[in-house]
Amino acid sequence: MSDWINTQIDPALEVRLRKAICTANIPTLLMVLVQLTGDKAWLSAPYMPSRARGLDDNDSGGLPEDIQGEIRMVAADAIIDWKKGKPVAIPDPSADLLTHMISVSTGEKVPENYGEIIAAELSPSVPQKNARTFSGQVPEDFKAIIIGGGVSGICAGIRLQEYAIDFTIIEKNAGFGGTWKDNKYPAAGVDTPNHLYSFSFAPNDWSRYFALRGEIIAYIEAVALDYELSKNTHFETTVVDAKFETGSKKWHVRTRGPNGQQETLIGNVILSAVGLLSVPFVPDIAGLDTFTGKTCHTAQWPSDLDLTGKKVAIVGNGASAMQVAPAIVDKVKSLTIFARSKQWAAPFPQFQQQVPEHIRFLLKEVPLYQGWYRQRLAWTFNDRLHGALQRDPEWPDKARSINATNDRHRKIFLNYIENELGDRQDLLEDLVPDYPPYGKRILLDNGWYRTVAKPHVKLVPERLKEVKGDTLVADSGKSFDADVLIMATGFKSTEILSSLDVIGSHGQHLKDAWDTDNPKAYMGTLVPDFPNMFVLLGPNTGLGHGGSIIPVVERQINYVLLLLEKMFENHSSTIEVRRNIFEDYNEKVDSAHAKMIWTHEGTTNWYRNKRGRVVAITPWRNDDFWRMTRKINAKDYIFEGDACATKSS
Repeated sequence: MSDWINTQIDPALEVRLRKAICTANIPTLLMVLVQLTGDKAWLSAPYMPSRARGLDDNDSGGLPEDIQGEIRMVAADAIIDWKKGKPVAIPDPSADLLTHMISVSTGEKVPENYGEIIAAELSPSVPQKNARTFSGQVPEDFKAIIIGGGVSGICAGIRLQEYAIDFTIIEKNAGFGGTWKDNKYPAAGVDTPNHLYSFSFAPNDWSRYFALRGEIIAYIEAVALDYELSKNTHFETTVVDAKFETGSKKWHVRTRGPNGQQETLIGNVILSAVGLLSVPFVPDIAGLDTFTGKTCHTAQWPSDLDLTGKKVAIVGNGASAMQVAPAIVDKVKSLTIFARSKQWAAPFPQFQQQVPEHIRFLLKEVPLYQGWYRQRLAWTFNDRLHGALQRDPEWPDKARSINATNDRHRKIFLNYIENELGDRQDLLEDLVPDYPPYGKRILLDNGWYRTVAKPHVKLVPERLKEVKGDTLVADSGKSFDADVLIMATGFKSTEILSSLDVIGSHGQHLKDAWDTDNPKAYMGTLVPDFPNMFVLLGPNTGLGHGGSIIPVVERQINYVLLLLEKMFENHSSTIEVRRNIFEDYNEKVDSAHAKMIWTHEGTTNWYRNKRGRVVAITPWRNDDFWRMTRKINAKDYIFEGDACATKSS
């Protein structure tokens, strides 16, 4: 090993680091230790962690205390040496080594080539304004219009800014945040670890393992502020329509500002950052408008809504209901929950848990530790589950489960529900789903089962059929009184971009091309006859097998930048996916979904449209989609027109 200069560090810093390492996550420490020392013996017995149970972080690795102690002691010395200037022994592990490392760290076999995505994400680049250039020159006055100022819009703006592309963000709210700006209901938060719910280039010092809305909004706003995106943003502005003009080969986007004034913005390309969960869905319930009390959708929660001592009813039992109900149950006089469908919910050991100060310190001080901690989470909450979602055609009890792993999970979840309900086993019939686990998005239990077991809570396993003043009538005819009615009924997730009118190159409206609720796009991003339009978090990009959508957005934007670069190389004014490529891709998506849980007979979910086709989520593993977005085949696209003058390099 090369010589290194041993510089001193603050003794207090060393003490803090050693203290933090005493309780750090062992499987993560092992990976840091391998890279810092170059000693691969740490990947073998007796140091190999066991497989984590459920979604637990597995901090001990399931190892004996003496082995844990040895790992912590050597890791502390290695980290202190690194702080003093000793170089990392393996700064750039091979993809094969990384695959082996993540397999050891998680205690399970990870697919071959998975190390490729880890290699890229352990060393993310940090975007800097005007820091990069394309191989082809950007046309003079080239402009992008981004519709939406949530996570997708912010990421798009930052990356376009990196390549000196002029852009304007149109945001309907008074500030950044998107869906997090809208959803203010009690206990609103992420159901994926927030160390994953972060931009790769902007790690955050999270106070909780699963952050609530306030901290998420603060993070999103801070990132937007750091990159000065407000200068390029029209707030309190909605898009009326967007039309591609074939003469100029540009998009004309008509907007309505805060005072009702209309303006037309002209751009070469548009990026939809509207997302999947932007338009609230309210079911057609007879007499809903006659309700005499207060009513609201969870995405439109009034800031002055006081539920203290009120008779409250909730319609729905999905993710938002599971967050709201436990948060309000001890304030209300009574709580009635109309739960027409049943949900599987997994144990949630880190619910409401704060990240200890010393672990927050370690995550900030040792980027390699944070990187590996994030990679372990990415596997646990993303692709680890992918295999359990594939149907086994030989599996005998298809109504109950779809494969051996899925059946084992069912038993675990059922046992958990029984334990949570205590002496209220009478609720099992109304709570246990009659479909396999993951047939709907798996939810994380934050006290839901204990909530519905409370004496002043009534679970109604029926649809709310009718409203008569302050009386709510279920399908069976049973009636319930309420002062407040909360619609936890989700979003029009299959009607992507339904909030605005988009008109393509042949005058076709996007909603007609997509037949309202049957959206399709190549790579979830491009649509034939809609040149220079890129849909972020478009059809079949959501994650039904868990995980954060932020990496998906980053991969899509990387793909868009590759497409723009090819446009500039070809001196083209437009790019459009070829229809046969588009059709082939969507056939592959549908074919993959046909073999997975979400198209299981007897299962309905918000991923599927009225035809039963899965339109909201992807069938691909995260590393598969990452590879798809790393390169493009120019033959898959139609390039038309000559670009005008170019910016000087």
